[in-house]
Amino acid sequence: QVQLVESGGGLVQAGGSLRLSCAASTRAFITLVMGWFRQAPGKEREFVASISQNGDRTMYLDSVKGRFTISRDNAKNTVYLQMNSLKPEDTAIYYCAAGSTVGQYGYNYWGQGTQVTVSS
Repeated sequence: QVQLVESGGGLVQAGGSLRLSCAASTRAFITLVMGWFRQAPGKEREFVASISQNGDRTMYLDSVKGRFTISRDNAKNTVYLQMNSLKPEDTAIYYCAAGSTVGQYGYNYWGQGTQVTVSS
């Protein structure tokens, strides 16, 4: 069983930055593809970014390319999402997920989410 705990959400003005963290409670962290998803009020959950086990491959939602960066520290069992130039439309609950395939599918474990609110 893999437990994921997100942190770092909050309220920020448009144009600002936040860094989300997700700590995983597993010794097998290095074997896991990690991803970030988000769900805005009244909308379906959508894929945001993912990163391969050793960090050499990443994938992003088109609307966050150039603004968001996913990274990981395997020594700390932690994955990050650096979010810059935030827009009001980035407001959502952000979820960390662990799986087996880089991309938007194949995730078996999910965190509880952290709220990100971007004011205009």
